[in-house]
Amino acid sequence: MKLTKKSHACIRLEKDGQTLVIDPGTFSEDDAAVGADAILVTHEHLDHFNEERLRAGLESNPAAEIWTLKSVAEKISAAFPGRVHTVGHGDTFTAAGFDVQVHGELHAVIHSDIPRITNVGYLVDGGRVFHPGDALTVPDQPVETLMLPVMAPWNKIAEVIDYVREVKPQRAYDIHDALLTDLARPIYDNQIGALGGSEHLRLAPGASAEV
Repeated sequence: MKLTKKSHACIRLEKDGQTLVIDPGTFSEDDAAVGADAILVTHEHLDHFNEERLRAGLESNPAAEIWTLKSVAEKISAAFPGRVHTVGHGDTFTAAGFDVQVHGELHAVIHSDIPRITNVGYLVDGGRVFHPGDALTVPDQPVETLMLPVMAPWNKIAEVIDYVREVKPQRAYDIHDALLTDLARPIYDNQIGALGGSEHLRLAPGASAEV
């Protein structure tokens, strides 16, 4: 499986000639979802969900479909009739040849004064890749490649390190990194790499790796 990192929280997965895109949000490239056969969205925040990005993806491929939670589906299903599927924790489905399991229900706490919204994570092909969205959800099965929300208004590095320790992936690739400056990256790399217990990696936007 080929993993391509797009800006911030968006990734592209490719295998057997098909492409799955997760979270093409406002911080991601305009064409982040273009050419996708299936698109998954974890929650409604703009850095993960952008209707223009989704529209570009669906217009580029008339057979492409979207899987997402209810709060997002309600916003876009009228614009894309018959192409939006609602999912929640515990659901399983196949999208563009990828087997997907849905894990998680709530966004991480940003502040006690801010109501929590729904958020789901996607476990792809039996644990080969897990994208948690904006939560530190631990799937109930082993994970080979964890997409790690490395820096966000709702987390701190101690939580990120403990999350890697709890999931115990073979490797963790940074996502949710648009707010992390290049100056600070070595600090995160060193601490997560030294303390997380798993191989810690990052890709520049547009770069790819086999997983």
